[in-house]
Amino acid sequence: MSWNPVTGCLHGCEYCYARTRVHRFGEHKVPPGPSVVLSEKQRRENGMVSPYPFDFTPTLHLYRMVEPERKTKPQTVFVCSMADLFGAWVPDEWIRDVIRACEAGYLHRYIFLTKNPARYHDLQFTLPLPTSPRYWYGASATSMQDFGWGGPVALLRGLRGVKRFLSIEPILGPLDAHGLNALGYFQWIIVGAESGRRKGKVVPERAWIEAIEAKCAELKIPLFMKGSIRELMGEDFRQEFPWEAQT
Repeated sequence: MSWNPVTGCLHGCEYCYARTRVHRFGEHKVPPGPSVVLSEKQRRENGMVSPYPFDFTPTLHLYRMVEPERKTKPQTVFVCSMADLFGAWVPDEWIRDVIRACEAGYLHRYIFLTKNPARYHDLQFTLPLPTSPRYWYGASATSMQDFGWGGPVALLRGLRGVKRFLSIEPILGPLDAHGLNALGYFQWIIVGAESGRRKGKVVPERAWIEAIEAKCAELKIPLFMKGSIRELMGEDFRQEFPWEAQT
C-alpha cells in the first residue's frame, strides 16, 4: 500500500508522474504559505475533498498519521509516493511525526525513497532513523551522473546499519562498468522507464535493462522491474522482493 502523510515536492523533475497526477486531481486552492500543515478540522471547515487540495505544495496531512496503526494486517508500506519526505524543504518535525507513526504501526514494513539521501545522514544525528529490518531506505538514480562522487548512489552506499535499495527509475541511459559494480552495495534494485506522454520522453533500450539484470543475477541481488518495462522485457520480466528471498 501507499501512505501519503506528506504530499508535494519541489525537485521540479520534468518527468515526474506525481506532479501530473496531483494537478489532475488537486483542488487548486491557494496555499497559505510555502508549505502547509493540514488537520482534519481544517479540511472539513474548508470543504476539502481532494487528497491534494494545494496541488504540489508540500503539505503535512496530520489526519493521516493514524493510518498505519489502524491497519491490523501486516503490509509493505511505500511512504510518501506523492512526495519526497527527505527533500531539503521538509521540516525535521514532519519527518519525526512520520517516523513516530511508523513506530506506532509496528506490524508493517516501510519503504522510503528520496532523491536527497544526504538527508538520511543529517538526520542520523538529530533524529535517529530506525534501523530495524522493517525499514528500507532508498535513493533514486536515473543515469551515470548519479553514480559519481558525492552523488545519491555514493551517499546511500555510505548509510550504514540499515537496509538499502536503489531505484533506477526512470532509467535515462545505460550503466557503465562502474555503475553496474556499484549495484553490489545494495540489497534490492528497482528499475523502470519513464511513464506518461511527455515530449522528449526517454525510451530505454532492452540492452540497458539486460546489463542490470545480469549484474543482479551475478551478485544475487533481488531485482524488481516496474510495469513500465514489462512489454520491453517480455518473458524476461520479473519482480523480486528481498524479504521473500530471505524467507
